[in-house]
Amino acid sequence: MNLTFYNDEATWLHRLDPRTKIGGVLLIFVICLCFNHPLFITVILTGVLAIFTTAKSIKVLWKLRFLLVLLFVFSVVLWPFFIKGKTILFQWHGLEVSSESLLYGFAMGLRLMTFVSAGLLLLATTKNEEITNGLIRLGIPYPVAFALATAIRLAPTFADAGTTIVQAQVSRGLDLDSKNIFGRFKRFAPLAIPIFISAMRYTNFLAMALESKGFQPDAPRTSYYEPQITGRDWLVLGFLTLTLAACLYMRLSLHWGIIISGRL
Repeated sequence: MNLTFYNDEATWLHRLDPRTKIGGVLLIFVICLCFNHPLFITVILTGVLAIFTTAKSIKVLWKLRFLLVLLFVFSVVLWPFFIKGKTILFQWHGLEVSSESLLYGFAMGLRLMTFVSAGLLLLATTKNEEITNGLIRLGIPYPVAFALATAIRLAPTFADAGTTIVQAQVSRGLDLDSKNIFGRFKRFAPLAIPIFISAMRYTNFLAMALESKGFQPDAPRTSYYEPQITGRDWLVLGFLTLTLAACLYMRLSLHWGIIISGRL
């Protein structure tokens, strides 16, 4: 099972400077935080999915479809019990669920899906070394940029190792499909031990490899990859900045996209 997120294509998004893509993802995060109404956040999520389509990377998003669905479902189920609203739908053991809190739960689920999708969009269209270079050019210290890039690289590796361990145990007769969801979780729990040991072993090998090659975080470096910000990058950043300004105006001046006041 290959969980590598990068999708090697020659699209307009792949050709953007990594600094532009990092800044663009952050702008999308802030744009999404401007509203707590599901209709407005749905528009933002639709825009992110449209970018995925133009970048020919929708299959990367499909790999994590179950995670996205779980995030959405948990938000819809949990948030209504913690948010108060005026229109009460039902009460249960002192807990109230209103139409406003239910809509807020939908909005938070869509917001989480947008956050994850925007982050995946960066990983699907940017190589790991490009992300490292972009972070350094944004003024991030090299040790921090290296640590972030290594974490991004190791995440799919650990997930792939976990999948291999699960498949190996299933081939030995471990039944993970029967019983209810709590019974399945109980059977999955012991698998965390070999997955954790595998992760520690891989991390130790990585540390030894870096030490054997004389890795020094503070040493001066040059880079073969020298990206340049072009007019296309400024156009994308300008469009997202104007979109953020419009969203702030709608939120702060027109009071659009608000279900629960006082919350972003």
